[in-house]
Amino acid sequence: MIEKCIADWHEYIIGKKPGGLEALIADECVFISPIVFKPQVGKDLTLAYLRAAGGTLGGQGTPGEDKPAENSGKFKYTKEILAGNHAMLEFETEMDGKYVNGVDIITCNDQGKIIEFKVMIRPLQAVNAVHAAMGAMLEKMKAA
Repeated sequence: MIEKCIADWHEYIIGKKPGGLEALIADECVFISPIVFKPQVGKDLTLAYLRAAGGTLGGQGTPGEDKPAENSGKFKYTKEILAGNHAMLEFETEMDGKYVNGVDIITCNDQGKIIEFKVMIRPLQAVNAVHAAMGAMLEKMKAA
């Protein structure tokens, strides 16, 4: 199942599966952030965090944006490990001139929907940059 799930995830990331994010996330999904201490439980919270991440790390951005994120196109996956219902995708991007390196650790259920999405980021300067940008993006999304 993880192969199909990750293939669909990649299609969404590169913009070939508009609206596909909702179909990928299970209702009971848990999002584990590198910034927030407490896991975020539920589809709606997971979607909010993934959309905010896309808008700050240079991925898909948030719906209704007139222009892509400043660092759009710099985000890329560099390594991938798939086993059973688990995947580890290493990524790189740049924010405010700082190198960002991290991993998305994804678990899917037997229906191919994501039930856990964990993000880990390094180095510390990148964590601080992501923290500030994600906070601002989440506030912007909340106000909309």
